[in-house]
Amino acid sequence: MTPDGTDRVERSNLPVDPMLPAAYRILRVRRETHDTRTLEIDAGDRGFPFAPGQFNMLYAFGKGEVPISISGDPARPERLVHTVRAVGAASGALAVLKTGQMLGVRGPFGSRWPMREAETRDVVLVAGGIGLAPLRPALYALLGLRGRFGRIVLLYGARTPGDLLYRDELLRWRDGVGLALEVTVDSADGGWRGHVGVVTTLLGRAEFDPDRSVAMVCGPEVMMRFVVRELLDRGMDPAHVHVSMERNMKCAVGHCGHCQFGPVFVCRDGPVLPFDRIADLIGRPEI
Repeated sequence: MTPDGTDRVERSNLPVDPMLPAAYRILRVRRETHDTRTLEIDAGDRGFPFAPGQFNMLYAFGKGEVPISISGDPARPERLVHTVRAVGAASGALAVLKTGQMLGVRGPFGSRWPMREAETRDVVLVAGGIGLAPLRPALYALLGLRGRFGRIVLLYGARTPGDLLYRDELLRWRDGVGLALEVTVDSADGGWRGHVGVVTTLLGRAEFDPDRSVAMVCGPEVMMRFVVRELLDRGMDPAHVHVSMERNMKCAVGHCGHCQFGPVFVCRDGPVLPFDRIADLIGRPEI
């Protein structure tokens, strides 16, 4: 959602060819966890407009490219932000880039979180692990236009306290910005004083009206299946539960077929999809 509350996205600052990356310079690198970094990129005077939920293809010169969700504030298009976990050659190369170095970007691609549909409704965001990164722009947009929405609930789970993202922001959000925040970890150390358990255990503590709510869910696929089941058991309409799939994307434009999910191409039709569209597919073996 743009600052004026619309979902308009313009790409005038990007190459005409969607397969051609543009070079951008890194302004700041923030260490989130032992294997995850947040890259703040100078998007130039014309900025990099995007909608919450969209992703870019990030190119590490000499290593390759990977799809990474945009994790910054849509109201600040002059700063393009991505949170990258090092899990392969390309993402590993991106995660060790330093301030002042260059990387390639093509995008934005994909569908967006249902910000307009969420207006006047309660909004429940459920994130597992690095799944908080794709939800962060939606949270910025919700808080930036706070009066348009009902309750806003963020439920966030990670494996350990050391795996939590955006710790400074979690503290600010917890201190009262019109947001109900619950955080849990699967396994705690001696210094953790918060909730312990999988993220689905937080749903019973969350206050929202299932008949007038929109849910946005992102995390490991098995976690999303259980979260969606809990939300549906609470009485939510499957059409109002949206998940971000982000599986096996390679080209971002639906040409290579790596991300095909039954009749859906995740990069072209998603990554954000209403659950009722994929309910018969998710969890089915060999899809």
